[in-house]
Amino acid sequence: MGWNGLQNGDLLQRAEREFDVFLTVDRNLSFQQDVNRYAIAVLVLVAKTNQLRDLEPLASQVLEVCSYLLPGQVAKVP
Repeated sequence: MGWNGLQNGDLLQRAEREFDVFLTVDRNLSFQQDVNRYAIAVLVLVAKTNQLRDLEPLASQVLEVCSYLLPGQVAKVP
């Protein structure tokens, strides 16, 4: 999307215009940003690494949490 290099605040601002949920492996995002000010939910994926083989098992939980997560909320999976 050409967003490479954007800082968290700018990234969330752009993402809120196009998406309902922002997926990240950055466990510190919610401490670094006031997520409540953005019209997007944040879902933090907690896995051994950020490689696909470690994230893929979280897919069913991601879908479940995304079904009820509201803008401004932060959740973690698992």
